[in-house]
Order: sequence, then C-alpha cells, then structure tokens
Amino acid sequence: MNQADDSPLLEDGLDGLASPERTARVLDAASALGFAHMGVCSARPVERREVLEKWIAEGRHGQMHYLADRIEAMLDPESVLEGARSVLCVADRYHAGADPPEDSVPRGRIARYARGRDYHDVFRRRLRRLAEAIERAAPGQRARGVVDTAPLMEREHAQRAGLGLIGKHTLLIRPGEGSWILLGEVLTTLELEATAPPDWATRSDPCGSCTRCIDACPTGAIEPFSVDATRCISYTTIEHRGPIEPELLEPTGDWLYGCDVCQEVCPHNGPDRRVARLPVLEVYQPRRSGFDLLEVLGWRESDRREAFTTSALKRAKLAMFKRNALVCAGNLLREEDHPVLLARIRELSTDRSEDLLVRTTALQVLEQLEQS
Repeated sequence: MNQADDSPLLEDGLDGLASPERTARVLDAASALGFAHMGVCSARPVERREVLEKWIAEGRHGQMHYLADRIEAMLDPESVLEGARSVLCVADRYHAGADPPEDSVPRGRIARYARGRDYHDVFRRRLRRLAEAIERAAPGQRARGVVDTAPLMEREHAQRAGLGLIGKHTLLIRPGEGSWILLGEVLTTLELEATAPPDWATRSDPCGSCTRCIDACPTGAIEPFSVDATRCISYTTIEHRGPIEPELLEPTGDWLYGCDVCQEVCPHNGPDRRVARLPVLEVYQPRRSGFDLLEVLGWRESDRREAFTTSALKRAKLAMFKRNALVCAGNLLREEDHPVLLARIRELSTDRSEDLLVRTTALQVLEQLEQS
C-alpha cells in the first residue's frame, strides 16, 4: 500500500456543519492520506500526573532530562497548541510478517520500526497537509500536526480516541491487530466530536493475567504498565549517551539499535492470517534488518551518514552505534569463535583516534570476555 496522492482535502469546507458531519469529513480526510486508523478525543489534560511524577522522581527516565523539564507541558495539550479543543489521533501499521532468514555474517539487529523509511518524515508531510486543510476549511481555527517530537502523551490520547489500549509493556495494543503501530496527532482549536469507542475499548486492560512481556524482557525493565528506561534496551542503545552498564551488556544480546522482544512475545502479535493481510505502507517495508558488525566497527562518519539516510537510525551518533556494535560483538563471541571480530575489538580498545566511548566499551567487552 502506498501513501495517498496530493489530491485536495476538505475542499467543501467545514463551516456551518453540525459536529458529527464536521468530524466525519475530517476523519475521511485522514483516511484519504493513507492512515490505517484514526479517531478523535477532546484536548483535555491527561490524568496521569502522579504516575508520571513518581516515575521521574525514581529516575526511571535516565538521561531523558527533557521529560522532567516538561511534565506540565506533557499533561496539557494546550502546551502544544494554545486553545486546542480536539485531538485527531492517527496510526500507521509498520510491520507484518516474518523476519528475513539469517545468514552467517555476524550481525546486529535493529528494531522493526527503524527498518524502513524514517516514520517522522512519513507522518510529518501528511499531518501538515491535514492541519493546513483544516485551517482552510474552517477559517479562524488553528491546527498543528505532531509526531513524537512535541510534549504530548500520545498513547493516552490514542487510547481515548479508540485506537487501542495501553498494555503492560506500555505500548498501544489494538485488539485483533497487535502493537506494531506508529502514532501521530493533529491538535486543533476546532470543536470535533469524540469518536464512538469500539466494543473492546470498554476494557481498561488488554493483557489480563498475561505477563509474557515482563517475563521475556532481557534486562527486567518492565513492570505492569511501567518501563524503567534506564534498563530498557531501546533506551540504552538509542537515548543513552555514555557507556552501557556492565550488567546490561550480555542481556543486550544482538540488539544493535532498539529492541522488539516485548512485542515479539505478545499474544496480540501472534501469527494470524487476517493480521498478515492488513496493509502496511510501502515506505515502511524493511530495507535491512541489521548490520554487519565488522562493517560498523570500521565506519567513519561519512559511512554512518550514508547508511542512515532517510532512516530513524540517524538518532544514534557514530560513537554510540559503534558502542552498540561492540556489545553485540562481545555477546556473539561468547557463543562462537570469530578471530577477526575479536582482533578488531582489541584494536579499538587502544586506538586513540577513536572516541573515548568506543575505547571504553571495547575494554568493557574484553574484560567480560576474559571473565566468561
């Protein structure tokens, strides 16, 4: 399935329409842009202050200091758009089907959301078109599209809009489809009617007694409906700027960028013919599922830029990506001999032209290999 074309949106305007018809036209416009799901909720503040404040007070946000600095903003959508009355939530599916077969090359895996084109770019253009169309169709009203870059509790709004339910791993689950979902929003001062929730939306918990994500998490980062970011592989390989804690090196396994374990074991994401037939935009189709570790350990900045063009992977700096590759390499060497890879780690541990983070991690890995 491809993204929608550039045909005009909301040409007939929205003035003078009753709220249900106005809302239906906006939702139709979102559908015309190729989003898999869409819904509307009010722009009232999120009721999770105590939970968020406790999570941050316990230091579970790690080095993501912007979260601590923007608590008030995250709780109230008006911090993103003054006078906001409605939130149009949209979603794309980004994964369906099995992984490609493995080969004998020592590789590090990347999370599925980062295997295709950068979803920020895929969303941003369509959300901008939708926001501009709303402003043209309703003169005097304002709208703003956001995707994972503004202080907005997007999963909570998506749940209220009927797009899914938040699971124990804190990700949005759409019953019958799973959690391989990316989210975006358009906030607007235009009054829209909240969409009728699906039948399953009356449940507050999509997980019941299931604890598979908690049990399977390699680092023990998950508690029911809460994740300790400082232990989460997605955080340590993408957001964390320094050396990875020694106790987390081996549990990281072969995850070079991000981690999908909690989603891989989730029953909602189990094999299902109907789910496999659900559309995924062509731009999300994986260009690669991982990288040759030896290749990464020989990269220069120009190699990183070339490899990460139009990819969400570009969030990781060169030294961070090499750090991650070293951790993956050390874990591979625990399982099998690979003299060339081991020699490269030793070279990096003493190479003064390399970033200190790379040299430090190489020494960490060698130390743990000697102890194993």
